[in-house]
This record gives sequence, C-alpha cells and structure tokens, in this order.
Amino acid sequence: MNFGDKLLQLRKENGLSQEALAEKLNTSRQAISKWENNQGFPETEKLLMIGNVFDVSIDYLLKESTENNNEKEEGYYVSREIAEGFLLNSQKTANHVGIGFGLFALAFEPYFILGTSSLLGVLLIIIIATLGIISFATLGFTQDQYTVLKKEVLLFDSNHLKELTTRYERFKRKQLISTIFGACLLAIGFLAFALEKKLEMGILIPYYPIFVLLIAIGLSLSVRTVTMFSAYQLLVHNKEHTNHVRFKLKQKLDKKLDEY
Repeated sequence: MNFGDKLLQLRKENGLSQEALAEKLNTSRQAISKWENNQGFPETEKLLMIGNVFDVSIDYLLKESTENNNEKEEGYYVSREIAEGFLLNSQKTANHVGIGFGLFALAFEPYFILGTSSLLGVLLIIIIATLGIISFATLGFTQDQYTVLKKEVLLFDSNHLKELTTRYERFKRKQLISTIFGACLLAIGFLAFALEKKLEMGILIPYYPIFVLLIAIGLSLSVRTVTMFSAYQLLVHNKEHTNHVRFKLKQKLDKKLDEY
C-alpha cells in the first residue's frame, strides 16, 4: 500500500471529507486529491501534520507496508508560525522583564541622592519601584499560549530547524557586544559597592548614584539578552532541554497530576 492509498484509507476511517482534511492541514482540497491519487507528495511539514491528525508514524506513511506499528514519534510539532510567534512573544517578555529589573535597581537612586529623610526621595523610590512592578504585571494580561513548548518534546521540519539554528548563531554574534557591555557594567557597579564596604574609605560614596545607574543598565541589558538566549535554545537545542533530568521529572509529575 503506497502513501496515497494509506491517506485515503485513514481519511475514510476517520470520517473526514477531503475538504475537512484540507482545512486541518491548512491546504487545498485539490492537494488532498492529488496526494490520494499519487499525483503529488506533501512536504515534510504536511507529513508531520498528517501524522498528528491521524496519530500514525511517519514511517508508516512513507514505507510500502500496510502495518501501522504506531511507533509515532511523540512530541509537539512546531510550525514556522508557532516558532515566529514564540520568538516574538519572548522578545516582548524580555523587554518587560529587562525594564522591570532595571527599574527595581534604579529605585535605589533617589536614596543615594536625596536619602529617606526627604519626602521627594521617598516618593521617587515608590514611583520608580511601582513602574517596575507594572512592567512585570503587564505580562500577566497576555495569555502565554506557548507554555506547551516548555513542556513537550518539540518536532521540527529539518529545513526549518536549520534556519532557526542559523538565526540563533547570528543572534549570538549580534548580541555578543551587548552581553559583554552589560556584564562589565554590572561588574563595575557591584565591585564599587563591595570595595567601599570592604575598605570603608568613603572615597566611592559620592559616586554611588553613578554605580546604581550602571547596575540598572547592565541588569536590564543582561536580563533581556538571557531571556532571548533561553527562547532560542529551547527551540534549537530542544533535545538537550528535554534530556535534562529536571525536565523528565517534571513530565512524570505532570502525568501523575493529570491522572488524579
């Protein structure tokens, strides 16, 4: 039994018309008809979608056999649209989280300039910290439909995965200067506070507002970059992510919770 015969059989067994299957696969009825009559062959992305729709393995669809051993590779198929949406969502998250952490650090600025005895200083601390909280809180208003990507083994079209890998490598090169710059700002700021506390010479105290500003900028840059790195790694290096002991333990725990 060839691919066209198998597709026709699976469609009829599941009570689907060519139009209904075409809608599920985001293609045309004519394409389904051609595939079933062996006048064409779907691309890899569509093959994976067909496997998901009928719960069969890709091997079963491709091999000249009638036996379905149901050894379908388990996982969540990530289309281009899902991957792009996830990266765009991660970029928004990175901006919000980076700004939030930066504002929290910057909230110490009025303290070192005006002190807590000044009403204006206290008000500024409250205002800046509140803005930081708002930056985090606004993330909660957007439903994250991409949570599933962190819980499942991900499946990609091979060409799409290569493109993502190339983009990730380009992103790393592009963000290298920003990462180093952010780390240097953090190092300068924290080292200044640590040295002053250790030496107790009072030399650096007048420059505390500058060091706080450096920490705020460095923290914002670093958090944004790390968040985007994590998003790309989740997609590109998903095998390493899903092979991690912590991921496997969490999956087992989720399955047990679902049983109850």
